[in-house]
Amino acid sequence: MTGVSRWARVGRRLRAQGPGAARILVVALCCWQTALWAGAAQPPVFAAIVPLLCLRGDSASSLAALLLRILGVMAGVALGVTVVGLFRPSTLVLAVVLGLALLCGALVGSGTTLNVQVAVTSLLVFANPSPASYGFARLWENALGGAVTAVLGPLLWPRDPRREVTALARACAADLTAGLVRSTRAIGSPEAAGANRAAAQAQADRVRGYGARAREAESAMRFNPLRRRHRDEVTELGARIDVAVRSVPQLLALAAEVELCTVRHGPTPALSRARTRLLPVAEDTGHALEDVLAGRNPHEHTTTARTALTRYAEEDTEPVAVVLRRPFIRLLDLCDGSCDRS
Repeated sequence: MTGVSRWARVGRRLRAQGPGAARILVVALCCWQTALWAGAAQPPVFAAIVPLLCLRGDSASSLAALLLRILGVMAGVALGVTVVGLFRPSTLVLAVVLGLALLCGALVGSGTTLNVQVAVTSLLVFANPSPASYGFARLWENALGGAVTAVLGPLLWPRDPRREVTALARACAADLTAGLVRSTRAIGSPEAAGANRAAAQAQADRVRGYGARAREAESAMRFNPLRRRHRDEVTELGARIDVAVRSVPQLLALAAEVELCTVRHGPTPALSRARTRLLPVAEDTGHALEDVLAGRNPHEHTTTARTALTRYAEEDTEPVAVVLRRPFIRLLDLCDGSCDRS
């Protein structure tokens, strides 16, 4: 079983990383060959390095990394060639070069990350026996590799935001439904309620992470010419996932109330009754969220859940019952509200 699970993990990793690796390989070969056609006298490794360092999971990040690299190479070549032409190599000169390079890297960085490309390029120029020719070769090969990468990167095995966001919507629905049902089943059991609180927090973090990934996928559509026709669909899916993210506080509130009521009151007839009455409500509320995330009308499930809640409210008016019903009422309002807006 261990061998199977290990190979399964390897297979998942290859499926996830394989297209990106293949894209880097093809673009690097194209950069190399284009530089040879352009007359490179030495093996054009600098052109082939560009896609290795700049291609990311989406075109927006790739273009930003590409621009920062080219700017860093230009600044590093200029700085290195200038300093080497004026001074002999020494520790003091090295300190000056690195200090100026890091200052330039802060100015041409992304704003949150220091661009060390300036320092790397200036040091390589600094250490080369023929700084001027090395700097010129590094400059034009990087520019050529950057141009090839910018053209081919978005076209080869582009990210599919629609498929990604569809999978995220399904994952949100599964986590929310499982969390609601598990919390309801934990009512009245102190040990289960405590474990459920931690599990609910983990699920909440996952759903919020899915929301962030959905926003990233929607943003990537702007730089994805082969997927642009799916923009409206991806935007709609992102709006549905936003409903799931807005459901997270109620999932956490239910888990917290279940733990608090269970620890405070212990196994009591009121909690046993709450577990029995709220379990079908939890299932129907979960199905309503699944409908919203799948683009279906949740009215059938929200109506069934509200009817069960009304019947339970007539049977039990104790504060514990009121508190445990409240997260479900808010979730049902959220589902109906999202349907009304659409």
